[in-house]
Amino acid sequence: MRKLKFLNDTIHGALDYSVVAMFAFAPLSLGINGPSAAICYALALIHLLMTVFTDMPLGLRKVVPLQLHGTVELLVGPALILAAWVFPDLLQSGQLFFTLMGGVIFFVWASSNYGDKKFAALA
Repeated sequence: MRKLKFLNDTIHGALDYSVVAMFAFAPLSLGINGPSAAICYALALIHLLMTVFTDMPLGLRKVVPLQLHGTVELLVGPALILAAWVFPDLLQSGQLFFTLMGGVIFFVWASSNYGDKKFAALA
């Protein structure tokens, strides 16, 4: 089965910064409150730091290897989906949001070439 890796590293970085903005603004714009809001803000900060420090075109400090960045996203995407449904009382006001964001993060992971030159022609 052929993997479709159509997001190059620059587009991936732009999407990462967009994900940061979505997590940061979700509580106010979507009415997410309580523990769900705190988790949104924490994830915004963590994702921002990870993106800023990743060795990719839009990274600013280039300390974190791009492959490690990808591994973190592979873990975080499904974990957000799972957490939203395993802890519905804790994440009640953000259950749908966390499910969707987990799907977005996983989709970006699955579609990114993470510096792999054999997929660069597709980007």
